[in-house]
Amino acid sequence: MCKLMSLYMALIACATCLVAQTPHEGDFVISDFKFAGGERLPKLNLHYTTFGQPKRDAEGHVTNAVLIMHGTGGSGKQFLVSQFHDVLFQAGQLLDASKYYIILPDDIGHGGSSKPSDGLRGHFPHYRYADMVTAEYRLVTEGLHVDHLRLVMGTSMGCMHSWMWAERYPNRMDAVMPLACLPIPIAGRNRMFRDMLMDSIRNDPMWKNGDYKEQPAGLTGAIYMLIIAGSAPIQMQKIASSPQLAAEYLARQVETRRKTTDANDLLYATASSRDYDPSKDLEKIQAQVMFVNSADDFINPPELGIAEREIKRVKRGKFILLPVSEQTHGHGTHTWAGVWKQYLAELLQESATTAE
Repeated sequence: MCKLMSLYMALIACATCLVAQTPHEGDFVISDFKFAGGERLPKLNLHYTTFGQPKRDAEGHVTNAVLIMHGTGGSGKQFLVSQFHDVLFQAGQLLDASKYYIILPDDIGHGGSSKPSDGLRGHFPHYRYADMVTAEYRLVTEGLHVDHLRLVMGTSMGCMHSWMWAERYPNRMDAVMPLACLPIPIAGRNRMFRDMLMDSIRNDPMWKNGDYKEQPAGLTGAIYMLIIAGSAPIQMQKIASSPQLAAEYLARQVETRRKTTDANDLLYATASSRDYDPSKDLEKIQAQVMFVNSADDFINPPELGIAEREIKRVKRGKFILLPVSEQTHGHGTHTWAGVWKQYLAELLQESATTAE
């Protein structure tokens, strides 16, 4: 009888684990969404993916929700890649989906959410990060009925959104992990490469103010900028160790990305960062913060010393600069969880008292 009971319990546990590991996709529609710039959209659709189920305490507050926000041009599905999902969401891992309720939104202009390429093209409202964070918040609270987050994480653009969440909603989370960004306005080389990317599209006569019928040739120039900005010297040398391999890699990347990238979507997504500036309110952050960048990040170069300076203004903040290694991937290190998961473990442990 004991063996049968043990087998039964094991089967139940296995079934629970399988259910938790199965992603659920959904859509949350906000009627008459007003953008910060005054434009409106009659119906704003926000697509999302979740793992696991929310758990509530005796007072009905959610205790296990984790919000993870993607980068420019990405979607929540970027976190389903093995180097992120398998390292964090699987049974026994730090964000085991049988224990946590994981929320992966597609931001405005991205993935399955409302975006220019749906039909409005150049007439789509000109959204900004402020609009994206507002929509994320409404998805979490109104759409998924989550009133508190155990953890807020984000990569690149999502990293910047993490800072905004921590400042706007300081009592709505226990811990924050921004990955691959800086908590200051986008300036210097970072600003210039974004402007060059956008100019490549807008200065192409084929763009036609966004009313093109075929993707403009300038999209290729924009893709070139993305390839360089996201590159890491060690990894690129491995991939393209000869002139022929370099040429083949570049051609393959351009061909693949042109098939999956819309010029208006990319233009809008890039422009949305223009008024980002969390630097004024860093002292408002109450949650425990583990801020991580990689030393081979083209977009956020470590020699600027900005991260080390600004983290001192965060009451419970810590900054980690990952040294360049065979395991880092430049700006994209944010999605290689094996490189930085030890710091996530530290953050979860240190913020556990707050969560209780």
